[in-house]
Amino acid sequence: MARSIVFSVMVALSVGVVATQEREMVIEVEQLEDNLYVLRGQGGGGNTGVFVTGDGVVVVDTKNPGWGQPILEAIRELTSNPVTTLVNTHSHGDHVSGNVAFASSVEFVAHEVTKANMEAMRPYTGRTEPPVNVFADTDGHGLPTRTFTDRLTIGSGADRVDLYHFGRAHTGGDAFVVFPALRTMHAGDAFLGKRVPFLDAENGGSGVAIADTLQRAHDTIPDVDTIITGHSTQASWADLSEWAAFNRDFLAMVRAGREAGQTVDQIANEWTVPTQYDDYSEPNPSSVRRNVQVIVDELER
Repeated sequence: MARSIVFSVMVALSVGVVATQEREMVIEVEQLEDNLYVLRGQGGGGNTGVFVTGDGVVVVDTKNPGWGQPILEAIRELTSNPVTTLVNTHSHGDHVSGNVAFASSVEFVAHEVTKANMEAMRPYTGRTEPPVNVFADTDGHGLPTRTFTDRLTIGSGADRVDLYHFGRAHTGGDAFVVFPALRTMHAGDAFLGKRVPFLDAENGGSGVAIADTLQRAHDTIPDVDTIITGHSTQASWADLSEWAAFNRDFLAMVRAGREAGQTVDQIANEWTVPTQYDDYSEPNPSSVRRNVQVIVDELER
């Protein structure tokens, strides 16, 4: 049974150029298995996975700027094993910025598209300003040192980690990170939770392809029961298939609206969460409109 532990870490954060302030960064640790943990934190960004192997630690995603050190301190409370591998599920700053706090001996792994996106740090869809580029001051430390295209296996036996890529979804380089011995997968923001997705077209995301990508993941990856989502609580394997269907239904709704001659605003304003997804979060109207626009732009290319 999962159990929670809380670590509080005080850190100084830069504000502007001359002032500093201190706020408490709280790492909440949920233990899923004897050697698998999820690290969360209010304001920290995406969920961090920590997989303790026989001789090292595999970390998945590292949250917002400034959260790398608190993550490392939390890991030291869990094990004396060193961090050997760090996997980024995609390129967004709330999943990769803590990379810079990790030692140069760590192998940084990501999909090849994610590496390119991290090097560019382009603005996200719907945002005009680029994200904070924490790698600009590290001479590239924290950027991926190992990449893959479709599939990569790290380790063996009970320590094995399988990485998969099935196509465009949340971004163009989403990785599904599987711990086969524990029947668990970290999906990053390809499955951020039961809610309207964030389709980042500028970094390769696709509202047309996402449902098929998710369905391929569900139909291809074997023997997984539990999914660590990008920003929510754990989900089941059946939830992944439902999540694919949710995105497929959203795409069909946009297609029908365009065929009826509706504008982006009309399509977005008329949409409500279908009753079969009544346990999904109430969507932000701006998120719905943004996703409709992304899909319309794709359909009209």
